[in-house]
Amino acid sequence: MATQRIPVILITGFLGSGKTTMLNHLMRDSVDTRVGVIVNDFGSINIDAMAVAGQVDSMIPIENGCLCCAADASEMDEMLDRLTDPELRIDVVVIEASGLAEPQSMIRTLLSSGNERIRYGGLVEVVDAAEFPSTRDRHPELDRHVRDADLIVLNKTDRVGEEERQRVLDTVAEIAPGLPVLTAEHGRVDPGILFDHEPRNTPEERFRQLSFADVCADEHDHSRHLHAAYESVEFTSAEPLDPRRFMEFLDARPAGLYRLKGFVHFAGAEPQRKYGLHAVGAYLRFQPVPWERGEPRTAQLVMIGTGIDADTLTKRLTECVATGPEEADERHMMGVLRYVDQEDEGDRM
Repeated sequence: MATQRIPVILITGFLGSGKTTMLNHLMRDSVDTRVGVIVNDFGSINIDAMAVAGQVDSMIPIENGCLCCAADASEMDEMLDRLTDPELRIDVVVIEASGLAEPQSMIRTLLSSGNERIRYGGLVEVVDAAEFPSTRDRHPELDRHVRDADLIVLNKTDRVGEEERQRVLDTVAEIAPGLPVLTAEHGRVDPGILFDHEPRNTPEERFRQLSFADVCADEHDHSRHLHAAYESVEFTSAEPLDPRRFMEFLDARPAGLYRLKGFVHFAGAEPQRKYGLHAVGAYLRFQPVPWERGEPRTAQLVMIGTGIDADTLTKRLTECVATGPEEADERHMMGVLRYVDQEDEGDRM
């Protein structure tokens, strides 16, 4: 039976791009998600009562239920083993790479990991909007890093004018056509773009003693400003989807659609299975999982982005609903199965 693997998301970017600042915001704002963090280079993660530089090769509980590790590349697998211990109940692992790290190498490390509790969750490249031209001059490999990414965070857009911002966006589009680009100021990115918020269900998780940080927390909910900057579109269907048309939709999804998640079921697939869908930027994965006993056979999708047309998205997805028996052909599933991890496919046997 397939087990729920923990997504591991890579955050890369050259020195000064704002990776650590973005990581701070992600950890602070992820109040309903247990985040495991591996720092692949030392930086000033701004967490009360903790100095990362003094915690080499260690695992430390911090506020909001996150865990932070400091590790070099040789320790990566060991850190992942520790962070994904089932007793820790981690929901997602985020790796902040060194400013000089090679993204392709880190991707290969994750994909070749023997840890059966994890899955690769995509690569986010953080780019400094103000320094982008000079960084390209100093580091020509930046273009390759951009092409390797599943999502670009164009950070520090408050430091450039509209014309310069557009020039950078145009350049990124030339380097990697169709790659989603998310603009940000001061590294503020809604955690919901990158990973799910999972509310706790057990009494000990719902009720806990308030920490000093909880008591002194700013009453103004900054996260609401984050959510206000994005649009969310929901789609449900009691009928199965045609896998070919759905893959055509995914292959041509709009650039402003940063996140897509949920469950779908397909005509031509095994009726006892649904497929979990996880997409961040260009990254896409399906995971076959069994329906729960008595669970309605309903496809449920949530799409998050900016400048997206809800009516158009809903119309296009409605057109993906299977309408006849000729679409119930298991051969039509080949496009979907390309995005199913081999381990997950083996779990179905």
